[in-house]
Amino acid sequence: MTVLEQGQIQIHTENIFPIIKKAVYSGHEVFLRELVSNGVDAISKRRMAAMAGDCSEGPEAKISIRIDREAQTLTISDNGIGMNVDEVKRYINQVAFSSAEDFLEKYKQENDAIIGHFGLGFYSSFMVAKQVELVSLSASAGAEAVRWSCDGSPNFSLEQAERNEPGTDVILHLMEEELEYIEPARIRTLITTYCDFLPVEVQLEGETVNKREAPWRKSPRDLTDNDYIELYRYLYPFQGDPLLWVHLNTDYPYNLQGILFFPKSSGRADWEKGEIKLYCNNVFVSDSIKEVVPRYLLPLRGVIDSPDIPLNVSRSALQTDRRVRSIGGFVAKKVSDRLKELHRDDPKRYAESWESLAPFIKIGAMEDEKFADQVADLVLFGTSASPTEQEPGEGESIDPIPGEGGKAYTTLAGYRTRLDAANDKRILYCTDEAGQAGALALWKSQGAEVLLADTFIDTQFIPWLEYRHEELKFQRVDSELDESLQEKESEISDADGKDNSEKLRDLFKAALANDKVTIQVQALKGENAPAALILLPEQMRRINDMGALMEQRLPGLPDHHVLLVNRKHKLVEGLLKLSAGSVITTGGSGGNSPSQQLADDLGRNVYELARLAVGGLEPNELAGFQQRSSDLMGKLMERGL
Repeated sequence: MTVLEQGQIQIHTENIFPIIKKAVYSGHEVFLRELVSNGVDAISKRRMAAMAGDCSEGPEAKISIRIDREAQTLTISDNGIGMNVDEVKRYINQVAFSSAEDFLEKYKQENDAIIGHFGLGFYSSFMVAKQVELVSLSASAGAEAVRWSCDGSPNFSLEQAERNEPGTDVILHLMEEELEYIEPARIRTLITTYCDFLPVEVQLEGETVNKREAPWRKSPRDLTDNDYIELYRYLYPFQGDPLLWVHLNTDYPYNLQGILFFPKSSGRADWEKGEIKLYCNNVFVSDSIKEVVPRYLLPLRGVIDSPDIPLNVSRSALQTDRRVRSIGGFVAKKVSDRLKELHRDDPKRYAESWESLAPFIKIGAMEDEKFADQVADLVLFGTSASPTEQEPGEGESIDPIPGEGGKAYTTLAGYRTRLDAANDKRILYCTDEAGQAGALALWKSQGAEVLLADTFIDTQFIPWLEYRHEELKFQRVDSELDESLQEKESEISDADGKDNSEKLRDLFKAALANDKVTIQVQALKGENAPAALILLPEQMRRINDMGALMEQRLPGLPDHHVLLVNRKHKLVEGLLKLSAGSVITTGGSGGNSPSQQLADDLGRNVYELARLAVGGLEPNELAGFQQRSSDLMGKLMERGL
């Protein structure tokens, strides 16, 4: 066999590629991605050259991978354009040149089909091989086959070879520590991971492994709902079906395709890394695209495919620049457009999906002012109002919107249309239907509509909304009670000038002996109004909630709060009668008469019941509460009460 040349590989200092060092790539396994991608490049080049009449078109395109356990070699073959001896010297030995750039200069068409730069990708093979051979035959007329060989040093050999058809074989003589790559199962997994959607057959031992078709490269008109669902199931097995999807497709000012899915809420979301897969011309690059997609969209799933996203030399990391930020804005706009479309065309389905959509929309609105403007009319709240049952007429909208389980939803604008003129700036909301049940029932009994803001995000979202709508006052149902919930009646004072409200205030101050608790006495409307309520002034509660958020704990009952006593309740009326004739002091119950002692115990029990209703009793306090309640009932039975 004739030796054509021996020499040293030229690495030019003006375009340095640290190609042999293993540190270039984050994982050795990507060598297969690079070599298969190079093969697809070569096939695309042959097709374009054939269209220009420079070579024959060749047989059906394919990449073949063969394993030789005895020789401990892995061979990746293509039937692409191949190389002659001069091209091997130029594209392999002189790493500073890029075959893709040079080729595109000649054939300026369909450049999306050229995945990467042959020289750099080829040298990734030295991460796993102690020696690499390349056998290539150019598709150009009259070309002769050539063999290139290198042991990982700058030394190489170039000689004549035998190959019957145009194309290239890359033969890897694997290192001892890299023999996992002669296992068919390992290679199959890598093909599925990195090369599954390449448009060329990738065969392992004669069997086609990859799917070939990338749905995101098709027009939405050519895809059915089932096509989207099947892609989701394939990418995210055992995750159920998606709620909805967004098809991305633009070629200006950058080239980008993709399909993003909204998953059904599972209580698990990755807000740091994300689950969207990044592809570059159908080649899998990364499963983390936090530099591309805004943080609030990271838990979406699906694929973004773009050759215009700047990657580092190993494609393992993204380079953030103005174009990347522009792509993020484009994706956010397409997502908001899809949500608007669903909200407009199928409001019931939108409401039924709201629990899963809400985190994306609320967090996105708080983090991105432009996105906030785009979704301003899409934010829903649960509401105490009954859902609208009739179907809307043409051009009309329904509000409140029926959701799952008979729950009703409304927008902030829809809620405001149902407020009376006197209260059209006050937004009543509830964050815990069970914990705020007493106050919620009072408001509802008087016909007030209450918004349900019962997620953890709402502790930040409500203040953000209030900042955005300075003309509105957001008031939690248990922050204060206005005159509409109180009976208007005059009270008669006794000989000491005290009315029943003042007597009750003194009684509870004595029973609690806690200056941090403010006692208020009112006559509440409604037969089912509770004996007492814990009220949390809005600003005080928000400060408490913010402190809990900073300390990453659930907010509890602040030390400073209001106990509202309902003097119309039968229990409170009985308590007042029991204490009649007793001397009420503010220093506690020590030394008082049995009647006053019992009144103090009852007062404390009423307070603890009110705390229990809002989850304000700590676990270590529950046992004492149960014991005191049992003792109190025993005393009442002794008295025949």
